[in-house]
Amino acid sequence: MFLSIKTIINQLIFVGFLLPFFSFDYANSINELANHEFRNGDIIFHQSNNEQSKAIRLATGSKYTHMGVIYENDDKFYVYEAVGPVKLTPLEDWIKRGVDGHYVLKRLKNSDDILNDEALLKMKSVGDRFEKKPYDFLFNWSNDEIYCSELVWKIYHEALGIDIGKLELLKDFDLSSPEVKNIMKKRYGDDVPLNEKVISPIAMFNSDLLVSVN
Repeated sequence: MFLSIKTIINQLIFVGFLLPFFSFDYANSINELANHEFRNGDIIFHQSNNEQSKAIRLATGSKYTHMGVIYENDDKFYVYEAVGPVKLTPLEDWIKRGVDGHYVLKRLKNSDDILNDEALLKMKSVGDRFEKKPYDFLFNWSNDEIYCSELVWKIYHEALGIDIGKLELLKDFDLSSPEVKNIMKKRYGDDVPLNEKVISPIAMFNSDLLVSVN
């Protein structure tokens, strides 16, 4: 039995009336699922869009060049990062800054046992000492200035005694490409501190203490 044109039009109008409400609920559900993906203390990685990012990729062999710690505040998620200065950045803004909006979220393997309220307070207390510190373009190990992986490593190390990723020396990286040589020449001149202690994003990314969440 065929439906009349009038009946079809009425049904389309009815569906069109209800669709926005279904879409709204679906969108909210997606947002809720996305929020549940993140937890306090998670570590997030992405590839930055700048000259330094390319040099880091060439020197370390990793496409992930920037990172930070996830914190929740008033039901919203933020990334605590060393970007000049050290600060909290809304999670959505942080993700948008990365290449193609791609990121990788990692979590301490036994986070349910370790990252309790007391531990998170210690992490935030340690992190607060670095707030507003300028970005360390020379990758020194001092606390006067600080770079992204150094910030995350020191928060976990000083607050919880957990060392995520192996410390290396600057000379351990591949410093042979013209791009890396150029940026090092700009920053160090002829006095490159090859024996400076360094923690790279890829060293933390590959740590067996972490598991990928997404």
